[in-house]
Amino acid sequence: MLPEKVQETRSFQSIKSLPVDFRYAGDQGVDRMMLPDTISENVEEPRDASESAANGRGHVGSDNDESPYCSLIVAAKDGAPLGDDGDDLKEPSTPVRPIKQSYADSKWSDTTPYASKKKIQSWVQLPDGNWELGTILQTSGNDSVITLPEGKVLKVSSETLIPANPDILDGVDDLMQLSYLNEPSVLYNLQYRYDRDMIYTKAGPVLVAVNPFKKVSLYGNDYIEAYKRKSMESPHVYAITDTAMREMIRDEVNQSIIISGESGAGKTETAKIAMQYLAALGGGSGIEYEILKTNPILEAFGNAKTLRNDNSSRFGKLIEIHFSETGKISGAKVQTYCFGEQSRVVQCSEGERSYHIFYQLCAGASPSLREKLNLKNADEFKYLKQSNCFTISGVDDAEQFRVVLDALDIVHVRKEDQDSVFAMLAAVLWLGNVSFTSIDSENHVEPVIDEGLTTVATLIGCKVEELKLALSTRKMRVGRRNDTIVQKLTLAQAMDTRDALAKSIYSCLFDWLVEQINKSLAVGKRRTGRSISILDIYGFESFERNSFEQFCINYANERLQQHFNRHLFKLEQEEYIQDGIDWAKVDFEDNQDCLNLFEKKPLGLQSLLDEESTFPNGTDLSLANKLKQHLSSNPCFQGERGKAFTVCHYAGEVTYDTTGFLEKNRDLLHLDSIELLSSSTCPLPQAFASSMLIQSEKPVVGALHKSGGADSQKLSVTTKFKGQLFQLMQRLESTTPHFIRCIKPNNFQSPGSYNQGLILQQLRCCGVLEVVRISRSGFPTRMSHQKFARRYGFLLLEHVASQDPLSVSVAILHQFNILPEMYQVGYTKLFFRTGQIGVLEDTRNRTLHGILRVQSCFRGHQARCHLKEFRRGIATIQSFIRGEKARKEYAGILRRHRAAISIQKHVRARTSRKKFNRLREASTSMQSVIRGWLVRRCSGDIGLLQFGGRKGNEPEEVLVKSSFLAELQRRVLRAEATLREKEEENDILHQRLQQYENRWSEYELKMKSMEEVWQKQMRSLQSSLSIAKKSLAFDDSQRNSDASVNGNEERESSWDTGNNLRIQENGGRSASAGLSVIGRLAEEFEQRSQVFGDDAKFLVEVKSGQTEASLDPDNELRRLKQMFEAWKKDYGSRLRETKVILNKLGSEEGSADKVRKKWWGRRNSTRMN
Repeated sequence: MLPEKVQETRSFQSIKSLPVDFRYAGDQGVDRMMLPDTISENVEEPRDASESAANGRGHVGSDNDESPYCSLIVAAKDGAPLGDDGDDLKEPSTPVRPIKQSYADSKWSDTTPYASKKKIQSWVQLPDGNWELGTILQTSGNDSVITLPEGKVLKVSSETLIPANPDILDGVDDLMQLSYLNEPSVLYNLQYRYDRDMIYTKAGPVLVAVNPFKKVSLYGNDYIEAYKRKSMESPHVYAITDTAMREMIRDEVNQSIIISGESGAGKTETAKIAMQYLAALGGGSGIEYEILKTNPILEAFGNAKTLRNDNSSRFGKLIEIHFSETGKISGAKVQTYCFGEQSRVVQCSEGERSYHIFYQLCAGASPSLREKLNLKNADEFKYLKQSNCFTISGVDDAEQFRVVLDALDIVHVRKEDQDSVFAMLAAVLWLGNVSFTSIDSENHVEPVIDEGLTTVATLIGCKVEELKLALSTRKMRVGRRNDTIVQKLTLAQAMDTRDALAKSIYSCLFDWLVEQINKSLAVGKRRTGRSISILDIYGFESFERNSFEQFCINYANERLQQHFNRHLFKLEQEEYIQDGIDWAKVDFEDNQDCLNLFEKKPLGLQSLLDEESTFPNGTDLSLANKLKQHLSSNPCFQGERGKAFTVCHYAGEVTYDTTGFLEKNRDLLHLDSIELLSSSTCPLPQAFASSMLIQSEKPVVGALHKSGGADSQKLSVTTKFKGQLFQLMQRLESTTPHFIRCIKPNNFQSPGSYNQGLILQQLRCCGVLEVVRISRSGFPTRMSHQKFARRYGFLLLEHVASQDPLSVSVAILHQFNILPEMYQVGYTKLFFRTGQIGVLEDTRNRTLHGILRVQSCFRGHQARCHLKEFRRGIATIQSFIRGEKARKEYAGILRRHRAAISIQKHVRARTSRKKFNRLREASTSMQSVIRGWLVRRCSGDIGLLQFGGRKGNEPEEVLVKSSFLAELQRRVLRAEATLREKEEENDILHQRLQQYENRWSEYELKMKSMEEVWQKQMRSLQSSLSIAKKSLAFDDSQRNSDASVNGNEERESSWDTGNNLRIQENGGRSASAGLSVIGRLAEEFEQRSQVFGDDAKFLVEVKSGQTEASLDPDNELRRLKQMFEAWKKDYGSRLRETKVILNKLGSEEGSADKVRKKWWGRRNSTRMN
């Protein structure tokens, strides 16, 4: 055992990729890895660490007490590895994001030096900033002559040339495959694929999606099935979604798909494509259809047309899709974040539109709905006609409205609630048409009672006077007793109150819709904890004039970029350092300084904005001056003239105009407006009022409270915005992220147009090239020693169960000849470069597949044996059951047959009786008529005689009686004729009856004679059989007695005894054969006699009418007689043959008796001698 131990130790120590300070403790016979006394001895912290922190590179800001990652930072300080549970296979997300262009020029120096004289093709940057691929003609000193594709020749400095990749790498689907990783090569590769409608490209673990601004044939059921079966490996949203699904099932960890990019880059469409794949992969329950139908609703109420995007998301949407244990969708939950652009409801810039639903309602509402809501065209509402943009090219708002209606039905929003929603939308539009008129010299105003005001009151469900007071006055409490005074409003104040009411109604309506959708998609008891979240949030925005909305949107994107950096840069490198991996640290631009500018207390942008919002006399100019005063020393802040200031974001510098900042941050909605909604007769405004009261009762916390703000003040918009954003970050931190970076190729939404400068700026902002660099030089696959040994240990050729996991892992690496430079062994994990774990996985899968095949064959054989046994048992049981069932059915049929015969007998008897009774009654009637006629005729003669003797004044009476008697005579004659016919019929019937009786008597005589003949023949046959049986029985008893006598003398003569035994055996066999033949003949005789008897009896019953059957009894009787004669003849011949055989057997027995007599004589003579 000792040599083997020494060999293992040498093998383990031969790994060059182990940390330099690993030591062995092999005294106990088991290899153990010991950590160094101080990890800091192995992990150097150079002086430039502080410098990099000062420069904002590779530094996690831990001084922010409100950071959503503060709990993770504490865990990192305690020594716990970040982002890993110590037992899970982790495929890290790729890093993304360079920052400033000055830094970008020096960060692509990861390629080796390349001599100018060896350059064949190189990239050269033109004066307009674009890159062109040229061929080097000659090089002299530091200058090179290069020719461009259009034939132009340039002389440039050799140092400015960047090496190009060979043609074989054109259009690779993963940027990690590029030999030379530089900006022009990445731009060319993306353009090469974009021109061929291959819009997806991998950048390590990040998917880069270039918006084609047209429909491409990359989607549908065929593609879904291909990625589901893994028959297609090209980059795609389907592939990213499939990876998230498989990791969720395998690791039992929630996943998230984070889709980011500028406005107009295609984030919303990408999110819908990912949801379609999840619905196809985990569908079946029907809930997936409802999830997909949430998109039209949320887009209609939350998206709008901007200058850069026709369908820009103006809110953040996180769809959390839950799955069952079998991987099927069990429900979903929609969470909205940062719905801060409420001002778009009341104010739109030139060329933009408000939210889609307003235009869809005006264009697609039915005539009845338009009449009910008093709707007009979109250009007749002041809120919508400010921007002079009412339609979107290629979009039918009326058709989209029908899609929204169908979606509302699918997510189970009731018709009554839908009508209430449209009423609130119409109320918002009509609020913009409410105008004011001055009522005094102090410019106090009140609303004009016109169509706008009355329509709003009707739609909200309140009185016109109440609405008028809410828009023109404000109640205030003053003094210690909280006395209420009513203050009249000026025109500006009244318009602000009107707009605040419109914005609040729309904001509450959006939140209510999301709540209804979540009720429809509720998971309930089906929740398993497994989910995939898809984040679709507005992208980074920079316009000529940037206001409060862009301020909030860009802050949210800064937070998302920080999350991206943490997972693809910071956590990656921190884990390498903590595990003692030999690692060349990659510099990247960190945006922590910019986040500190926004969030730092008490001198951050948000804190100062909230502080200034609390001052009644605060103005936008005073806010700008305060920001310049306190933040001018911050490197990410730059003061501008007037009300403007500039912030250096990760995506570039953005100048903000503070005009309207304070008003939008305060989000003014007075209690008068809330009371107005609460007094409504409609349930929906009442629900809005309750929600507003709950929000208004929340006290101010944080910087405002510490700086002396009143407790009664509401939360500001930025404070609520920041709280929602932190919740989103904490939610994303609890999942395994998958990143999709959407790229906008041009600002004109033009298909086929590829703007290098715009795309390069986006690539720099999202850090795509750093992602590729850290993925190529890093170890994207890592696994703990325990899990690696447990997962692949069974592949070892030798049993190593008694060894520790590290030794088992090393033995596996050596067995499969994995090169030392392709992996490193850390303190707790094994780190592999890209593709190395695939060899082990393939071998493991093949081995497991073979094991499963053997098990399946054995289990199949076992199952087939059990199946055969079960089938035999089932067949036996079925035979018994079917037999019993058949017997019962036969018994029932027999009973029914007998019952039917009985019923038929009674029915026929009754029919015959009725017929006889009718005949008798007819005869009686005829007799009575005849007798009556005879009596009347005699009495008529008497009457005529009497009438003849009357007086001469009665001649008419005598004539009348004569005609009457003539009629009676005619009737009597007809009756007599009828009687004669009936008598003739009766005579014919009597003759037929006599013939039938004669024939019946003949049949009876014949049957009796046949029965007598049969009985005589049967008796003769029975007597013959009895005589034969007695003869055979007598012979058998005689043979037995002779056999017993011969047995007693067996010992005296062996030869005679043997002959005697043979004779006895032959005789016994002959006798038994004769008995069996006679027995069969007797049995046949009994059976045939029974059959013929039954048939004859049945024919007699048919003949007599006792039984009804569809046959001719005469023919059947003749056929039965012929059959009987044939059988009798055959039976007689067989009987005669049997007698002959029996006689032969008797003669043989006689010869045997003679032999016995001779033997007996010899024996007696022997005895006498």
